Amino acid sequence: MEPKQFKKVVILTGAGISAESGIPTFRDSGGLWENEPVEVVATPEGFVKHPERVIDFYNKRRQDALRCEPNAAHYALVKLEEKFGDNFLLITQNVDDLHQRAGSKRVLPMHGELLKVRCLGAAEHVIECKENQPEECPVCKAKMRPHIVWFGEIPFEMDRIYGELTSCDLFAYIGTSGAVYPAAGFRQVAKQAGAHVVCLNLEEISGGYTDEFIKGKAGEIVPKWVQTL
Repeated sequence: MEPKQFKKVVILTGAGISAESGIPTFRDSGGLWENEPVEVVATPEGFVKHPERVIDFYNKRRQDALRCEPNAAHYALVKLEEKFGDNFLLITQNVDDLHQRAGSKRVLPMHGELLKVRCLGAAEHVIECKENQPEECPVCKAKMRPHIVWFGEIPFEMDRIYGELTSCDLFAYIGTSGAVYPAAGFRQVAKQAGAHVVCLNLEEISGGYTDEFIKGKAGEIVPKWVQTL
């Protein structure tokens, strides 16, 4: 399929694209979950049992993220968005704001946003938070929690995501292990709906449903790939 034939593009990014900017991944050797048990810092139950520990964990993650800068892969995806406009969607599994800081506007953070918190009140007010999490909601005074999708919770905007996957003709997943569902199944959904599927990653992901594999670091291969489009 010639690149010029693509009319609607959906991109999925994972931890690999942010790792090049200095943000630690969770699963790799030396990753965040080697130091903090996942059941403590990434589950609703962990937050109930150890709220101070969880809040401290995410306060530190905010500090780390704000010290990092977008890399060449982030900026290349901005150019791709500029080309396709409303026929472009960037879904990210990452909770940092590097895509947004690079200039991406059509971004869907399916696992939440590190630099936001939300209250536990009925209205679930979401507020910006670039430092330490406040103790109570400035709107309704309810307690706050990180605006992060934890294990056991449903990622944001899944209906919209599946709608986009089934209507695109190019789907690319970048810097993701392909191990965590539901995102791990996105390539199958897109492929079965007729899209051309591309994997850009350090390692090829098993399981099929991929037409093209481009090996390398995101900061090196994504700008070159975008240039071909």
